[in-house]
Amino acid sequence: MSDSTEQTPRQAMFPNKYVYVLALIFVAMGIVNSTPSIPGWDDMWKGLTGNDKLKVRSFSTEYFYPLVFFIMMVIVALKHSIWRAWQGTSRAWFGAFMDIALVVAAVVISLTYLIEIDSVCLIDTMTGERARIMAETLAAEIEFAETMGLPAPDTVEDPKCVATTGVWLVAIVGASILIFLGYNVKVWGLPLVLVALLVAAYTIGTVLVWYFHGPDDINKYFMTKLGGEPRTFLDGVPNVHDALVNNSSGMLGRFMYVIMNLVFPYIILGAMFGKSAGGQSLIKLAFRWTRNLRGGPAHAAIVSSAMFGTITGGPVTNVLSTGVLTIPMMIRSGFSRVFAGGVEAAASSGGSIMPPVMGVAAFILAALTATPYGDVIIAATIPAIAYFFCLFLTAMFQSRKQGIEAVGEFTEDMHITRTDILHLMQIFLPILLILVLLLTKKDAVGCGWLGWLMGAEVVINNGVCRATDLPWFLELYQNAAGDAGATGWWGAALVIVLLFLDKDFRKTPRKALDALADAGITVSTLYLMFLAVTVIDVCLNFTGLSKFVGIDVLRFLISLDLGSGDSGMLQFFALAITMLLAVLLGMGMPAVPAYINVALLMGPLLIGLGIATFTAHMFIFYFAVASAITPPVALAAFAASTITKAEPMATGFSAVRSGIVMFFIPFVFAFYPELLLIDEALIDPSSPSKEFLPGYEDGVQFVPLLWLLAKLIFALYFIASALARYDAGPLNMGWVFIRIAIAIGVLMRPEMIHFSALALGVGVLVFHRFTAARQMA
Repeated sequence: MSDSTEQTPRQAMFPNKYVYVLALIFVAMGIVNSTPSIPGWDDMWKGLTGNDKLKVRSFSTEYFYPLVFFIMMVIVALKHSIWRAWQGTSRAWFGAFMDIALVVAAVVISLTYLIEIDSVCLIDTMTGERARIMAETLAAEIEFAETMGLPAPDTVEDPKCVATTGVWLVAIVGASILIFLGYNVKVWGLPLVLVALLVAAYTIGTVLVWYFHGPDDINKYFMTKLGGEPRTFLDGVPNVHDALVNNSSGMLGRFMYVIMNLVFPYIILGAMFGKSAGGQSLIKLAFRWTRNLRGGPAHAAIVSSAMFGTITGGPVTNVLSTGVLTIPMMIRSGFSRVFAGGVEAAASSGGSIMPPVMGVAAFILAALTATPYGDVIIAATIPAIAYFFCLFLTAMFQSRKQGIEAVGEFTEDMHITRTDILHLMQIFLPILLILVLLLTKKDAVGCGWLGWLMGAEVVINNGVCRATDLPWFLELYQNAAGDAGATGWWGAALVIVLLFLDKDFRKTPRKALDALADAGITVSTLYLMFLAVTVIDVCLNFTGLSKFVGIDVLRFLISLDLGSGDSGMLQFFALAITMLLAVLLGMGMPAVPAYINVALLMGPLLIGLGIATFTAHMFIFYFAVASAITPPVALAAFAASTITKAEPMATGFSAVRSGIVMFFIPFVFAFYPELLLIDEALIDPSSPSKEFLPGYEDGVQFVPLLWLLAKLIFALYFIASALARYDAGPLNMGWVFIRIAIAIGVLMRPEMIHFSALALGVGVLVFHRFTAARQMA
């Protein structure tokens, strides 16, 4: 019996041994490539092998990327085989065609990449043409240097490839993209592919207009130039070449770097956490902490989802992991099925904004804004706390409304055993390590008590400490400090060690391999999604659509004469439009493509209105995450409804009411960027020298920040009670609107407004408490 139960989940995850083995090989390659800088590591392997050119980590991207790309697509074809899904039906032949086509497209794109990229020029290298050209170029440069009396060079820049795919490049890339998008429909659903196809069709259509009509008297939205006169489609070949090999936006460019060097270790970390029993112990700990609160099980669901969600970063995964335990307990305590599903969906979605891990979208945010990931988690801290604080308030008001009392007593299932402590260590210690490494500045290593204790040599100039010589351990620490990829790698390594301290895990060591193979499949599947996002990215940049939309929306808002020239109203309406677009594009779509699509389209508009680049991206990121609970396609809420057996749409609206602060807090930090705590959120985007925004010349000030937090807490209390329609007693719709208006007024900038709103709010609370007490008497 036990054998069969063990075999079922493994069979579901690994449909055959080939995908299992290939995923392990891929993960092994990724682990070696992303190995952080370890003092003496490279020299040790070079000494053992006698090869001074040996690469034992950070492989050359021009060879490594096409190889792992091919392996990833083979893994996707094996794991998500359309033929296997349609086997026995009349469509099976087409499924087999798509599986084979995906692998062939991966081979062709990988080979074409090697043929076209100037640092390889595969055909020229094989024929010897590349060596001849480089030798002739070097000889000419040496001769020129001798003539001019300059030092003789010993290297030359990579020459352009002579033998390439030529005009066939367009057909190769175009056909491959169609196959990748077709497979995305099976794996990631239709919404993402529809957006990519619409943007691609728009790009092709505008090029056709340019070719057949010409650039004269054509609206900028309807024409995309490939070149000058005479007009020829061959002018588009360089653009297609760029879409393939460009390190910034190519098919094997920026997103490949992010996923293989930054995200990869955290995917392994999450997979290893999934094999730990720590999730069960987390829920037990959450119930223990919240047993004296009236919202007991609901509060426990919020706490456990916050802790578990930062590990998984996926709302649906979080719901299905913690919700199977917390939702039934909420229902047994008296909460309605709709509320139980809604609050679990809202809490699980919050895991994507909860530091320190947060999920893949946060790493993309860091990459697109060139912000260290350590700063990203600092910026996300206060908004995340505000979000879960509001969820706590919502559960409290709902428990008052339904007359639910606190559990109070210490039950047997709340007892934390020694095994539970070990399981919790498997989660908390790696997260602590990640926090310490991410938040440590490289320059600070060796200058504290640890450096003194270990004998680090430091120099102090003008009160600034700098380490000049570090022992091996501190040098290792310094190499990892502030580096998101290295931090994730060490966190994953620590989890693996801690898992084997558990005797139950040691009985089934195969779980470690299963977790690694699972991580390989996850990374491969993610990159298939990134291919669709790359199509959107390339097309938007090529057509200039993002710039056009930003400029024209800004002109439209200015034409409305909002606020008599005050940019605050312009910013508000631009932010509102961005919010609607993020939620709209996020329907049925993962947070990553939803965030990237809106960031590409609306990011320039927000930045053009004077909002710091990081703040603008953080704003968009929040609403991309919020799309998981926003009807009509609220994926996290729908997942919760499968557990509650409640109506999915009602669960979605309940999730919005519970998680409404996710729609509220981004507007707050857009107008009060000091809430994000980091300098990147205060930089004026129009300043070439990166000066701070007006009013923030001295950075984040402690006292004004405390006053802002006090107002925020006051506002969140009013919002949560208004949406629950209950405080000390029931609230009618009139009082609901008054409380929402007070919450908004409290956070408005003019002192006359927010002080008046605070005074009115205090009066409303006193009046409500007095009225509720008299009714109860």
